[in-house]
Amino acid sequence: MRLLVGLGNPGPKYEGNRHNIGFMAADRLVRRHDFGPWRARFQGQAAEGAIGGEKVLLLKPTTFMNESGRAVGEALRFFKLDPSEVLVIYDELDLALGKVRVKQDGGHGGHNGLKSIDAHIGKAYWRLRLGIDHPGAKEKVISHVLGDFAKAEAEMVERVLEATSHHMGVLVGGNASDFMSKAAQDIGARPPKPYKKQTTAEAGGDAAGPSSGRKGMTAAERLLADRAEDGGGQDKGALGGALKKLFGKD
Repeated sequence: MRLLVGLGNPGPKYEGNRHNIGFMAADRLVRRHDFGPWRARFQGQAAEGAIGGEKVLLLKPTTFMNESGRAVGEALRFFKLDPSEVLVIYDELDLALGKVRVKQDGGHGGHNGLKSIDAHIGKAYWRLRLGIDHPGAKEKVISHVLGDFAKAEAEMVERVLEATSHHMGVLVGGNASDFMSKAAQDIGARPPKPYKKQTTAEAGGDAAGPSSGRKGMTAAERLLADRAEDGGGQDKGALGGALKKLFGKD
């Protein structure tokens, strides 16, 4: 069993926020792979399924970001998991949009969701960091992370969500380096393909079945799709400038 946690804030007000890219990634994983429906559990929304032949519980804490550790700790204790069997997916100011990094252990870097998780289960869990760019000044951080992705960013966000969900079987299987390489290649080399539901046997390979289009999209993903279309492909090179030192969040 693996516990995969997408971080974000609950409710329509926050759905399209940069801070909620962890929720977006979790939603994409549920729809792409072999998962049951979301249901209220462990102080969040949880879905059970499999990725790459590995049994997985996906969790979106509904405690709000700063108390995410309460939900993660409850699920960890229920399934008697070790922190090393947990992967947390979250937004990273210190990475440019389109960059994806995986690591185990380490500091929270000012991220309040990670601070809370550290307090409840320690630091030995895995982290999937999805870049959202830094606004460039400390006073702009809160409005940046709690702001929605811009039209010019929508295509890149879609690439990240598609690549990470497509190759998640590699990461769950224990090969973080290979996962990062495959995801980076997909994000940088081609436009995103429409996501398709995968069976357990197909996880990590090409999905089968017809494209679902926008059927079943979350409100946040519909917003990103609308912005990508409205943008008409403009500003495709907007990946952010030089990275700056990470400041505090919310």
